[in-house]
Amino acid sequence: MNRLLAIALLMICTLKLSAQSKISIIPLPAKLEERKGSLVLDKNVYVSYPSANLKELAEFAQSSIKETAGIKPELRTGMWMQKNAKTISLNIDPKVTSKEGYVLEVKANGVSIKAGTENGLFYGIQTLLQLVPVNGAKKLPCVYIEDEPRFSWRGMLMDNCRHMFSVQYIKKFIDQLAKHKLNKFHWHLTEDQGWRIEIKKYPKLQEIAAYRNGTQIGPNRKKDVDSVRYGGYYTQDQIKEVVAYATSRFVEVIPEIEMPGHSVAAITAYPYLACGDVSFENGKPFEVRKVWGVSKDLYCAGNDTVFTFLEDVLNEVMPLFPSQYIHIGGDEAPHDAWHTCPKCQARIKKEGLKDEAALQSWFIQRMEKFINSKGKKIIGWEEIMQGGLADNATVHSWLGVESGLKAAKSGHDVIMSPYSHLYIDGYQADPKIEPMAIGYWVPIDSVYAFEPVHPALNETEAKHILGAQGNLWTEFIGTEDYFEYMVYPRIAALAEIDWTPKALKNFDDFKGRLSTQYQRYDKQGIQFRIPVAVRETVVNADSTVKVTLTDPTKASIIRYTTDGSDVTEQSLVYKQPVVLKKGELIRYALFFNNKRKSSTDYFPKPVKKAK
Repeated sequence: MNRLLAIALLMICTLKLSAQSKISIIPLPAKLEERKGSLVLDKNVYVSYPSANLKELAEFAQSSIKETAGIKPELRTGMWMQKNAKTISLNIDPKVTSKEGYVLEVKANGVSIKAGTENGLFYGIQTLLQLVPVNGAKKLPCVYIEDEPRFSWRGMLMDNCRHMFSVQYIKKFIDQLAKHKLNKFHWHLTEDQGWRIEIKKYPKLQEIAAYRNGTQIGPNRKKDVDSVRYGGYYTQDQIKEVVAYATSRFVEVIPEIEMPGHSVAAITAYPYLACGDVSFENGKPFEVRKVWGVSKDLYCAGNDTVFTFLEDVLNEVMPLFPSQYIHIGGDEAPHDAWHTCPKCQARIKKEGLKDEAALQSWFIQRMEKFINSKGKKIIGWEEIMQGGLADNATVHSWLGVESGLKAAKSGHDVIMSPYSHLYIDGYQADPKIEPMAIGYWVPIDSVYAFEPVHPALNETEAKHILGAQGNLWTEFIGTEDYFEYMVYPRIAALAEIDWTPKALKNFDDFKGRLSTQYQRYDKQGIQFRIPVAVRETVVNADSTVKVTLTDPTKASIIRYTTDGSDVTEQSLVYKQPVVLKKGELIRYALFFNNKRKSSTDYFPKPVKKAK
């Protein structure tokens, strides 16, 4: 009986997968024409490149096709002809004027990818890889694609301060950024909870600031704190390794060195950087922060040695990162300590400043001048606008969109990251059925719905919106599997915000393409979040409730229980609507490819009673 059931389930999965023949590219290209015919990937396929300067890209195409299709095409360079050969040709064509744009054409006898830059060719290769069917015969559909990104800034933030991840895993993440055509990796490297970058002039940053003696592991900051020593840092050689790898994937790495707040780890290593000898918050000696949230301890704006320290740090940081940008944070810096600090008050008086908000502006502007003198620009979270905005600063809008709009209207470049839509450390569904996350709720439809360019901006002002960025803060994200659970598939929605023309965005169409993307993630070893079944309910005349469940992945088995027990691999397979009597409860979960299990959802939900 079990064998027959297994065969039946396999047939269901096979039928579902065979239905996924439609072209499914994420992010959706600007122009896509489907044509008749297909190109069979076999031993007669070659990758052709005209000159040595495109050899690395040709090798990338070769290895990626092997990974995706199981076929390793040979490489050919220069002008050549071979009987029955089907070439995947890579060519620089100045007629393709968009820096990151490309033209991709698949015919029955070959593939042509043209771009004005190597960057564009790289994205053309990424699209080609998505044309390879996930299952079945390795045939590329004949298509013609003209494509380019909507925005120049298509980013993701990785917080390695609250929790660290290995260099190898960071590379895996960068690979996924590239697959999604995202081109900015915002690397959060300093925090209250840990300093993660080697600074040779200040060894205590490695010895003291890089480690904390406990970590908040639950929602209660007083009770839910362990006593396990945690930490580490990336050496400058490791930083160079990551940057070089990212560069090979056309991803720009932007480091974040926080100031003036989020600096408790550095202050613990060098207490003279603070406004007092002990913590302003509790009157105790400084320690690398164990709990999450905002600290009132910050760099002293009245102490010149603070600026010496920060300039020394940046003198070691900037040569490691070719990016034109340095992100200096600037967020969540309470001014309480400055208000009572004699040195800060003296600075306010000396500089003729109005208040502590103006002092923060002065602090940021002083650091901006130093960074500008080194040929780089600053980015700061929207709080850098308090007291006046530095001349050449780019504003990173996160509390909403208002600050971003104000900055754009005043002629400043803006990156949009409103936490309501793009903080992907938030819950993806009902917190009762999800792993612990930060408090807000950011399901994938909320991510997809975000529009970076607000209608309040005119055409000139809109040009200052560089793009959108998703942020993953890792307070409660301590493992690679959980990191991936939170990022994927929401990163796919972010990719479409940043790349696809606004007029082509359609969430229903995106969901259809997402079913194929789930299969890609699975084959790539990504522990993505499996969605819960879509539920529809109808109350019958006899007060029973008909529950209809639908599989959004098109590749899962739905299992359920009605006896109050948890859903397991042995639970009933959903085949038709379930009718619930009064008092009955249904629990249900997806088993993707009849293996990995989704969260378990349930119905009916408890009704909140009015107070």
